[in-house]
Amino acid sequence: MLVDEFDYHLPDELIAQEPLPERSQSRMLVVYKEEGRWEDRSFLDFPNYLRPGDCLILNQSRVIPSRLYARRISGTARVEAFLLHAVSDDQLTWAALVRPGKRVPVGEKLLFDESLQGEVITRGEHGERTIRFSGSGTGDLFATLERIGHMPLPPYIRRPDRAPDRERYQTVYAREKGSVAAPTAGLHFTPEVLAGCARRGATIAGVTLHVGLGTFAPLHHGRVEDNTLHTERYQIDAGSFAAIRSARRRVAVGTTSVRAVESAYAGNALCGETNIFLYPGRPLRAIDALLTNFHLPKSSLIMLVCALAGRELILDAYAHAVRQRYRFFSYGDCMLVV
Repeated sequence: MLVDEFDYHLPDELIAQEPLPERSQSRMLVVYKEEGRWEDRSFLDFPNYLRPGDCLILNQSRVIPSRLYARRISGTARVEAFLLHAVSDDQLTWAALVRPGKRVPVGEKLLFDESLQGEVITRGEHGERTIRFSGSGTGDLFATLERIGHMPLPPYIRRPDRAPDRERYQTVYAREKGSVAAPTAGLHFTPEVLAGCARRGATIAGVTLHVGLGTFAPLHHGRVEDNTLHTERYQIDAGSFAAIRSARRRVAVGTTSVRAVESAYAGNALCGETNIFLYPGRPLRAIDALLTNFHLPKSSLIMLVCALAGRELILDAYAHAVRQRYRFFSYGDCMLVV
């Protein structure tokens, strides 16, 4: 298959730049994969699609303020460092994307603020660097990131992050710190909607997959099968996995929840690193239904949705969403595939 086969036309004005005033007020396109049809609904209707015996699977990873700005100690140039994940046991050495990369060679020292410095210790492709942090701010690095970091809004949101994004670019059930992008299908939920899901008789199971490059990096090869995703860390506790396995129907919230569960099924391991890549021809083994946001053209995420419901049906549904002026991407509307 070609990556171009997963393209679609999206007018720029349909890319949501702001969240709605209320989380749960989004529209929801319901796609019936067996019947090959869809209908326009509201996300507030979501609990009505659950039934006793279902397991609703939530990714509880928490977004960290992972976009940092620094200046080179050897000069005055401003540098952006987008943290990806820790690569040392003490969590002081991080993989990062650095811009402008040409100005930041190995050995370059960066000053983030008076309490936090960094040194580039390795260089990779596509702007990737490894940074080793030092300074008094490393005593509690995550607290320092909360103080000086910016929420990592994706580049198609064409504005700087603001104070409200600290809350809105985070699910209400986020627990484990580690994601550098939000598991955005979960942004629609409120405590009231979750309570409605429980009243419908669904079990709720939490998993953790820390969102990184494996979720949002573009594919670099024209043939789908020639691409490999970056690894991401996942963990599912034994109790949650038992609930998932025993469910009559497994309903994943977001593609990251899918990747965590499918990784556990594929590798028979409840934690580790995964680069699982799901697309038509590599069917899902565990997940029966999926709540997801609308994804970028030619992305690994739209391919995962197509693996569940078929490429033609999903692309036809996307075309309908464009005609009906749905809001797209992170702060946009959602799709339920049942």
